[in-house]
Amino acid sequence: MQIGQYKLSSLVTSTFALDGGAMFGVVPKTLWSKQVSVDDLNRIDMVTRTLLLESDDRKILIDTGNGDKWNNRMQEIFKIETNGYILPKSLAVQGISVEEITDVICTHLHFDHVGGNTRLEGDKIVPTFPNAKYWVQEENWKLANQPYAKDKASYLDENWAVLAENGMLEILRTERELFDDISLEIVNGHTLGQQLPIISDGSNTLIYGGDLFPMKAHIPIPWVMAYDNEPLRSIAEKQRILPLLLSRDATIFFEHDPKTVACKLSSTEKGIIGGKNIVI
Repeated sequence: MQIGQYKLSSLVTSTFALDGGAMFGVVPKTLWSKQVSVDDLNRIDMVTRTLLLESDDRKILIDTGNGDKWNNRMQEIFKIETNGYILPKSLAVQGISVEEITDVICTHLHFDHVGGNTRLEGDKIVPTFPNAKYWVQEENWKLANQPYAKDKASYLDENWAVLAENGMLEILRTERELFDDISLEIVNGHTLGQQLPIISDGSNTLIYGGDLFPMKAHIPIPWVMAYDNEPLRSIAEKQRILPLLLSRDATIFFEHDPKTVACKLSSTEKGIIGGKNIVI
């Protein structure tokens, strides 16, 4: 897909699984289990999916997935599988080295979104993309370093401490146009300071769904995660954003959906739902 100056490519960086009840909050299992597959531990299959943007002067990644710094116990709990999905290898298939990445836009600092920011070199944690700037919202940066008890386990400083030490973090304080044709939509229901990049050239628009729209099944307004710190705020954000996306015929990119990379929206009597699937 091409939007303005950017060539867009989708890269799966891991498969993993989370509790289905947590992923769909108050939505009954009898409903959500029709949308997704579930194992005998009530976990649903998911992926981490990165978006690569290439222009003449930038190579940008949006989020970096779970990474591969996991011990066996945690891999088993979350059913994390990275073999065949390691981000540097996926980039190499695209003809891109880690040194060529200019920017990493971090939607937020939960481990399944930024685990690939850093890697192990022997026993030492080092930046995966040594020449990149890593962009984070200030509210999320503050929360990550002093997290709520509810999501403390999701914020692991191994994914950003070395970046801060090396002066590679860029802390943002507002919604803004980050680069030409890339703006940021700030949402706070899932966690404070989540930034959703919007790539638009005026004619074509794509929003990176992050954890406001992690899967196609999460488009209906009441379908929000129990992981959200403020579910009612997530609902209000969806009520605000979805009509705007529909009016622009925008594409939503799904970070965690194992089957659907992206889709358009459709308006029905029951509200706005996911429409035609889009391949990127």
